[in-house]
Amino acid sequence: MAGDQGVAGGPLIGVLALQGDVREHLAALTAAGAVPRAVRRPDELAAVDGLVIPGGESTTMSKLAVLFGMLEPLRTRVRAGMPVYGTCAGMILLAEKILDPRSGQETVGGIDMIVRRNAFGRQNESFEATVDVTGVGPVEGVFIRAPWVESVGAEVAVLAEHGGHVVAVRQGNALATAFHPELTGDHRLHGFFTEMVRSAR
Repeated sequence: MAGDQGVAGGPLIGVLALQGDVREHLAALTAAGAVPRAVRRPDELAAVDGLVIPGGESTTMSKLAVLFGMLEPLRTRVRAGMPVYGTCAGMILLAEKILDPRSGQETVGGIDMIVRRNAFGRQNESFEATVDVTGVGPVEGVFIRAPWVESVGAEVAVLAEHGGHVVAVRQGNALATAFHPELTGDHRLHGFFTEMVRSAR
């Protein structure tokens, strides 16, 4: 379902607001020309043109999605082709399979990939690195307890690697990065996703 056009005619893009760095994504989407909305309920999800699943704690986010009645509506809309962008924990939620899932952890799916949680290390091993993303260019990647992609299916395009590991992918209308572009002040990845939403709309 298409959302309203907003003042500037930008697409209405939700940010899943169950847990994680929601405010930073809302600000980055605004800067990228989208009309952002916090999404917590199925009716709010039904109104948006696309969705960002932010970083945070993937296990907690998964359990809250079940608690708020959001998991099945999310799966349904992603399967139906709604553009979606997952960062860090959001990447984990968009995976078809997690290599080392926590008990009770479920995914939304949408990208034919296997991810490894906390692959780059714990919180105190967080780092920043320049990552060359296909279609966007070099961006500063903030890696905080970041996953990496162990393997991808034939339909998945690898957009970036770091240290020999896949850290950005796209499959159709689904985009995912292991790092946090919303923390850098560089809004090109959000602009890239906004254009994906605009094209799908």
